[in-house]
Amino acid sequence: MIETNKIRKIAFLSTYPPRECGLATFTEDLVNEIEKIPFVQPSVIAVVDKDAYTNSLVVRKLSQHDRTSYLLTALWANDNVDLLVIEHEYGIFGGESGEYILDLAKKLKIPFIVTTHTVLLEPSPKQLSVLRDLGRLSTKVVTMAESSIPILTETYGIESEKLIFIPHGVPHMQVESRKKLKINHGLQNKKVISSFGLISPAKGLEYGIEAVAKVVPDYPNLIYLILGKTHPCVKESMGEEYRQSLMDLAERLGVQDNIRFIDKYLTKEEVITHLHLSDIYLTPYLSKEQAVSGTLAYAMGCGRVIVSTPYRYAEEMLGNGRGMLAQFRDSESMAVCIRSVLANPIRKKEMEMKTLAVGQTMTWANVAAQYAELGMHIIDDAATRKKDDTRRLGRPSISRPHPHLTIVSHNGMKVG
Repeated sequence: MIETNKIRKIAFLSTYPPRECGLATFTEDLVNEIEKIPFVQPSVIAVVDKDAYTNSLVVRKLSQHDRTSYLLTALWANDNVDLLVIEHEYGIFGGESGEYILDLAKKLKIPFIVTTHTVLLEPSPKQLSVLRDLGRLSTKVVTMAESSIPILTETYGIESEKLIFIPHGVPHMQVESRKKLKINHGLQNKKVISSFGLISPAKGLEYGIEAVAKVVPDYPNLIYLILGKTHPCVKESMGEEYRQSLMDLAERLGVQDNIRFIDKYLTKEEVITHLHLSDIYLTPYLSKEQAVSGTLAYAMGCGRVIVSTPYRYAEEMLGNGRGMLAQFRDSESMAVCIRSVLANPIRKKEMEMKTLAVGQTMTWANVAAQYAELGMHIIDDAATRKKDDTRRLGRPSISRPHPHLTIVSHNGMKVG
């Protein structure tokens, strides 16, 4: 039974804004919503590389590439929080495949949850061992895709009893009508397709541009919005080479006026606004492995028709007529899907309603409530077990100190 008058301190270990990555935004949205729930006190342990933080919710920083920092963070967590939630992504932790996180996990004396943001079908031996061991040490493992549950049990050997499905959250915001938003953004009388997120070659945006070029002869008023900055890691390794290649492709195909690049890290409000003015949301990702997509989740929350390649999360979310799946690396297949949506307004409306019905169950308020309830149960169960252990052991006998001995307490004071 959950005690309702007790404050539970839950810390989230993750990247966090101003660091520009989807995991940081995910954690910010989740923690901000949990903060509204009575008797739960959330905080953040931010995984840092070169970032500076002023947010009051960031109570500690873990240095990504400093192995000692992982041990010190575990010791700090043991003394200061009741439960740790590790937002797991291989690339945000130090060592091979983020193995330093295991140093922290092994030193924790408090219970901890792992939220899996990447669940690979064919992990490397090191990737397998890191997530397997993290799952073994954890109290619960959260997955945002039900399709990942059999993979986590069969491939990674995590007990099914530990696994919990909680969907990716989506914002709930009131916005103006699609027609009014299009007018506000100079897109009146346009059919709008959009893709957003940090840009990298893995997003397959070149296939989206090629698909749009195939559809434009039939729909010359079609506009494709590519929203987002280049991913910091991509920019560091190859500059703006990929973005420039996309712009060159649009020009070569003669659709430079139909493709608009908005080169900035969008606020949540800007993302929601652009999704609501879109007729189609497009995710032409290249990898089947994608276990979850925050951008697709957001589009679900806005009730948009989604055309996507069949990566795992898309297959799960777009079933039962909630969207359309095109083949990987196949712009013609994508173009067929886009034409089908644009040519059938009644079917388009039906898909939007089906998508919105699911999206409304994924609001951050609902998701935060599930995390809070899970955390409270774990904390209270741990406290109950601790009390039971104390009762079984019984009170230690108290003997009179030897007259010639001096006993020193844990704080260094002489007590005898």
